Amino acid sequence: MDGESGDITVTSANRKCSAVTGSARKIKDNAADWHNLMLRWEKLNEDGFNVAANIVNMRLSQSNQLQLVVESSTPSPATSAPKGGAAELQNECCKLQDVVDKMVILVTKMEHLMTSQRGIHDLEEFQFGPKGRKFPLFHTWYTKHFESTSGVLWEAFSQELKLKQTILQELAHTATSDLCMVYLSCWLHQPCIPPKIRLTLESVLLETGHRPL
Repeated sequence: MDGESGDITVTSANRKCSAVTGSARKIKDNAADWHNLMLRWEKLNEDGFNVAANIVNMRLSQSNQLQLVVESSTPSPATSAPKGGAAELQNECCKLQDVVDKMVILVTKMEHLMTSQRGIHDLEEFQFGPKGRKFPLFHTWYTKHFESTSGVLWEAFSQELKLKQTILQELAHTATSDLCMVYLSCWLHQPCIPPKIRLTLESVLLETGHRPL
């Protein structure tokens, strides 16, 4: 996330709410985990963009040099072999695959957080009835709100992962510069993770005491 420099660690120093046991403690820990996972996602997104840009540059270089060969009746040695051979391109594709594989792991952990929130809500319904607690655990949010918010966050990153996987499959096979730029732009700007998703996380961190009100 922009402006964040490190992971959130749950300690006694950053617990601003009195209720830090049971469901409250688990929700607070989950909020910190969401923050940390999103920071790691952003780092992977940056790494992946740099690799994707390398792939695009290599593909366009190959395409341009091959075009020179076709247009020239007597191609020179300098234009007969495209820069960035198949081995180099394959190496960059493997790097991008590694980035996406790590993103899959993060989204799986996010799904576990969503499942955990659902379990907390189900437990409270069992303990207190369908309407849940009479009073919120922290400031204003009830357990159901944490569950629905967790689902919104997971859905956004799940959709973005699918987009990343599509770009991974198509990027090395794309020779047109316009489409390459579209893929790069989509990777960098992450259309499935709009600013409101980051604001949603900030709301969770404020509610649970990780951010000062």
